[in-house]
Amino acid sequence: MVLKTSLAACLLFFSFLLTQCKYFKKSKKNEGTVLARVYSNYLYLEDVLDQMQEKLHGKDSADFVHNFAETWAKQQAVLLHAEKNLSEEQKDVEYELESYRNALITYAFEKELVNQSLDTAVSNEEIEDYYNKNPQNFELKDNIIKVIYIKVKKSAPKINKLKEWYKSEKATDLKPLEDYCHQFAENYFLEQDAWLLFDDLLKEIPIETYDKEQYLKNNRFIELTDSAHLYFVNIKGFKIKDSVSPLSFERENIRNIILNKRKLTLIEGMKKDVYNEALNNSEIEIKK
Repeated sequence: MVLKTSLAACLLFFSFLLTQCKYFKKSKKNEGTVLARVYSNYLYLEDVLDQMQEKLHGKDSADFVHNFAETWAKQQAVLLHAEKNLSEEQKDVEYELESYRNALITYAFEKELVNQSLDTAVSNEEIEDYYNKNPQNFELKDNIIKVIYIKVKKSAPKINKLKEWYKSEKATDLKPLEDYCHQFAENYFLEQDAWLLFDDLLKEIPIETYDKEQYLKNNRFIELTDSAHLYFVNIKGFKIKDSVSPLSFERENIRNIILNKRKLTLIEGMKKDVYNEALNNSEIEIKK
């Protein structure tokens, strides 16, 4: 049960308490302002102050306190119900709590060790070496493409020039294509050396096909239309799923793999060093 009368009273001086929080002395539990009670457990104003954001004022403060008290009450009700319905053996969670605490402390230390000591520089040579030695790890799960695509309204100007530019292999035609897209395209992608998932293109272009692999093998320049737009696609290259993924598509993935291996090596090395140091200093005894 949330005690709304006590809540209303405390909110009258709440803004003052917030500004004076650093001078506020926590009352004893039996002397504080009660916000909520569940059976014989009480929630006091000072319990909530630490959770407050300093910028909360007025109604925001009232809502926060009320919601906090209501959430606390629900949790307490469920906890007390569980306490009543579990055996003493079932309620003995000391081992689990100790294990969880140990895991949290160890994780915090390992995280700090990694932040301070992990070498995050990964060279292109390391990436290429890993790629060449582990081709089995880079089997494509989806079709990928190198592509240029443009979406314009049917009313867009110079469509004939656009048709020339998007098909062109001349470097000199890329600049006018970029300028055109900046001015008139509703959507476009001109990074022809980047690999994309074919499925991502299908989300942008109304291509209909039941056999994606055959479609890629049999189409290079694609021009489509719907009620309002024209679509132009130049497939510059593709890789079919189940083939080996290209290095440029996997570069960031390989970098993360290498860094993760370094992290594991760093942590395992730390564990070994700490153990051996304690062993050498006779701080560890294992009974046979």
